[in-house]
Amino acid sequence: MIYNSIPGVPNFVSEEFVQKRSSYCICIPIINEGRRIHDELKRARKYKIDTIADIIICDGGSIDGSTDSTLLEAFGVNTLLIKKGPGKQGAQLRMGIWWALERGYKGVITIDGNNKDSIEDVPKFIEKLEAGYDFIQGSRFIKGGKAINTPFLRYLSVRLLHAPVISLTAHHFTDTTNAFRGHSRNYLTNPKVQPLRDIFNTYELLAYLSTRASQIGLRVCEVPVTRAYPIKGKVPTKISFLKGNSELLKILFSNMLGKYNPQK
Repeated sequence: MIYNSIPGVPNFVSEEFVQKRSSYCICIPIINEGRRIHDELKRARKYKIDTIADIIICDGGSIDGSTDSTLLEAFGVNTLLIKKGPGKQGAQLRMGIWWALERGYKGVITIDGNNKDSIEDVPKFIEKLEAGYDFIQGSRFIKGGKAINTPFLRYLSVRLLHAPVISLTAHHFTDTTNAFRGHSRNYLTNPKVQPLRDIFNTYELLAYLSTRASQIGLRVCEVPVTRAYPIKGKVPTKISFLKGNSELLKILFSNMLGKYNPQK
């Protein structure tokens, strides 16, 4: 089905393999992740994650064959959303959040689609959402979490820059660049949040949702997860070293100054 002209949501096409079956969904934004997303989905199926949460692929326009419908359905994917409008990861997440809210899910879990994260830990997020938490941050740096082969510069930037800056304006978090998170319906529909806005095009929404929940008095916490980088080969990331990281810094400080908060 084609969706056009929804305020705050990019135009997109949906391919629904199965009707809504769970109270929670997992939105996975991808673009040309190749075998990595297939391996992640295999892990999800191995641990029966698709039986406790509907898996929604939020595709940015992959052309590498990784979103073949037959394969995704075989891997337990519930729905494929394909972005047709402008924007990058933030637009993909807005597309997924809108879909999730329209379908009536109680909460939305997000995770990268490059197989770095322990998707088998999804039950931890559901447990916290069921307990009444509104924002749950996955962390490899708290007790029970594991950081495997983390590039040294990436480790320093998270621990010494990104997490401290985020924590200046919100709850103290330890792993703020990690997109493995849980969000309650209560959080995403709060009029003081309004995530479905065109201002969130790249990584703005990740920074914003890290801070907004505690700023407006909602319940937040961290849960331990594993993030593992490959021992050798190219680091799976869409963020370039110079341009990408400089953009992240601009977003980080814009968020700290409240530039993404809804206008009163």
